[in-house]
Amino acid sequence: MSQRFLNSAPKPLIIDQSFMSRFIDRKKASSISHVLGAGQVCAWGTLYYCFPLIAIEMGKDLGWSKEMIYFGASLGMLINALCAYPVGIAFDRGYGGWLMSIASLLASVMLAFWSKVTTIEYFYAISICIGALQACTLYEAAFAVISNAVESTQIRSRITVITLWGGFASTVFIPMEQYLINEMGWRTSLQCLCLINLFWAFLYFFTIRNAKNSAVTNFQSEKSKKIENQSAVKSALHNSVFWLLLIALTLYSVTFTVFIFHAYPILQEKGLSSVDAVKVLMVLGPIQVLGRMLISQFASRVPVRIIGSVFALVFPLVFIGLLFVKSNDLFIFMFFIACYGLSNGIFTIVRGLVVPEMVSRQAYGAINGLITIPMMIARAVGPGVAASLWMLHQSYQDVLMLVILVSLTFAIAFWSAAWISRTRKDDSGD
Repeated sequence: MSQRFLNSAPKPLIIDQSFMSRFIDRKKASSISHVLGAGQVCAWGTLYYCFPLIAIEMGKDLGWSKEMIYFGASLGMLINALCAYPVGIAFDRGYGGWLMSIASLLASVMLAFWSKVTTIEYFYAISICIGALQACTLYEAAFAVISNAVESTQIRSRITVITLWGGFASTVFIPMEQYLINEMGWRTSLQCLCLINLFWAFLYFFTIRNAKNSAVTNFQSEKSKKIENQSAVKSALHNSVFWLLLIALTLYSVTFTVFIFHAYPILQEKGLSSVDAVKVLMVLGPIQVLGRMLISQFASRVPVRIIGSVFALVFPLVFIGLLFVKSNDLFIFMFFIACYGLSNGIFTIVRGLVVPEMVSRQAYGAINGLITIPMMIARAVGPGVAASLWMLHQSYQDVLMLVILVSLTFAIAFWSAAWISRTRKDDSGD
């Protein structure tokens, strides 16, 4: 009787610890990706998109020319390039959360110093410091943190979340900064931007400073991970796909920075008024977010090499259209800018995923840092080269022809990398 009673008693509830661990890790990864994504809105907004608006007011107030002020931005981007690789190594070793926290705090300090600037030398020194801090706070930094914090199967979805957030940076901060400048002046507006970075420094500290993949932390010593990362970097340097991607993304960076800096005068030269040109460019932010949403919803499992190959072709087609269009119809230009924004928004995701999906899942920060170096140098010199070319004939037709050539070469380089990486995956049986 007692034995029958024992057999009929309810069994104790057994919880699958591995399932619970994975569930907790995924919730944590989701939280980290949203914090990083919202942080990208603030980082890009305060350290990048607000610069042109502040530059105009600085020039008026201090009597500095546009060339003098934008030279500071170029200096910052060059320093960003120099910092990319060592920062990437630090992120691979698990210090990404700490670096982003400290860099955001120092960015707050630099913006406060900037609000007090009176000499061009002082401004250049601040620009150099901000350039170094951008290497620790913008997309590449966020991608490295999330790549080290989640399982490889989650990297794609988490990077997509970060870029969805980041797409709102210009939409939020450009009008906000214009309002602050109009109401308070450029110096006080910088102090407001300082407070935003200070808030994110504390938020990063309490949410992502220990963001590490528990599977790696539990089963892999720091020493063995370091050795594996070094081996992955050496392997990448002997991989033709890495070099083709480096060329492709550098050329992509040239087209991006030249067009962003010169889109407004290009549209005016084509016959649009200043008001209409602003209306056209306002399409960029929302359409970039739309592109990322479409990819996340309808192409979440499509290989990144295919997505990149398709949308790499859109860039030269857009610039060819802008070169030959004769009409000053607002909606024609909106169409071209929308196509550009859609492709650029999607390519931001591609840029974050090409390393783990086409080169190596190890040493993301270091390998991506190597690719970032020429990208940032291109961003620094591209707008100046375009401006010099414009001065030859006082026309943007020459600039557009150069951008078409560069974007076609970029597309060919990316297609080549995609083809070789596909062939190698097929050979390896993946």
